[in-house]
Amino acid sequence: MFQTIRRLFLTLLFLSISTSHLFAADANADSDEPILDVMGTVADHDYIKHPFGKIYLPRIIIWEDAQGTSQFNIFGSTKKATESGLFADVNDVLAPADGGHITLDLSITSHLIYFWAGMFLAVFWTLMMARRYNAGIGKDVEPKGALQNLFEVLFVFIRDDVARSNIDANKADKYVPYFFTMFMGIAFMNLFGLFPWAATATADLTVTATLAIITFVITQFSGTKDYWGHIFWFPGVPTWVRAILTPVEILGIFTKPFALAIRLFANMLSGKIMIIAILGLIFIFADIFGSVVGVSVSAFSVTLTVVLYALKVFVALLQAYIFTLLSAVFIGMAAEEHDHAHNEHHTEHAH
Repeated sequence: MFQTIRRLFLTLLFLSISTSHLFAADANADSDEPILDVMGTVADHDYIKHPFGKIYLPRIIIWEDAQGTSQFNIFGSTKKATESGLFADVNDVLAPADGGHITLDLSITSHLIYFWAGMFLAVFWTLMMARRYNAGIGKDVEPKGALQNLFEVLFVFIRDDVARSNIDANKADKYVPYFFTMFMGIAFMNLFGLFPWAATATADLTVTATLAIITFVITQFSGTKDYWGHIFWFPGVPTWVRAILTPVEILGIFTKPFALAIRLFANMLSGKIMIIAILGLIFIFADIFGSVVGVSVSAFSVTLTVVLYALKVFVALLQAYIFTLLSAVFIGMAAEEHDHAHNEHHTEHAH
C-alpha cells in the first residue's frame, strides 16, 4: 500500500514539474509576452503539444475574397497558409490577405483532436470488451484482467444506477449505450487534461455544448404525449395559469442542456486555470524578486499542484458521472408514461 502511494506521489510530482517546465518554455518564447498568460494556455490551438515539441494541425478554410468569389483551401499548418500569400496572421487570427472574409473555418484544433481521442478510446474499449464477452470470457467464465473487470464495474454501474434508476424499466436499456459512451468519452477527455502537454477538450464550451445538444435532441425525440402535454397543455389547470406556465416550461426545455454545457465547461476550465495560476506563481515571483525566491515558491506551488492533481482525477470522473446522470434524468422525465386512467379512478374513489 505504501509503495502504491509513493509511486502515485512521484508520478504526480513528475507531471507537476513537467507542467512547470512547459509553462516556462512558453512564457520565455517571446519577451513581449506576459509572464502568466492563463487564458492563452487553456485556449484552443492550431497545434498539439507533446513532450518533445509541437505538431501543427491542418487548416481547412472556406472563404470569400474581396471580389466575393468563394474559395476552398487546405493547408498543412497556419504557417503554410500565411506563406501562400492568401492569408495573413492578424493578432494570432488567420484572415484573408486581400481583405475578404472567412465563411467557414473547418480547421482541426487541439481540442478537437482530444475530443476525437476520448470518444475513440471509449468506443474502442467497448468493442474490445464486447469481443471478449462474445468469446465467452465474462459470459461463460468470470472476467479476466483488470481492464475487463473495470469495464464491467463501470458498465453495470451506468446501466443499473444511472439508466434504470431514472428511466422506465421497459425503456432504460436502449439508452445504456449512449450513457456509457458519453460517460467514458467525457472521463477520458477530462483525464487527458492531467497530462502537462495535453489539452482538456471539455474546458471548451463548443465541446460541452455539442454533448449537451445531443442529449437535448435525444430528450425531445424520447418525449411522450404526457411530456408534451405537460408543456403545452397542463391537465386540470385553469387557462389563465396555462398562459403563465407554458412559456416557463418552453424555456425550461432549453435551460436544461444549457446548464449541462456550462456546468461541465466551468468545472473543467476552472481546474485547469487553478493549476496554471499556482504554477505561474513560480515565474511571477522569480521575475519580480529573483530566481532564489522563485525556487523557494516552487516548493509550495509544486506540492499544492500534486494535491490538486489527485483532486482533479476525482473531479474528472465526478463531472463525467454528473453529466451522464443529469442526461438520464432529463431523458427519463421526457420518456415517462403517466397512467391517467388509474389516477382518475383513484380520484373518483377518493371522492
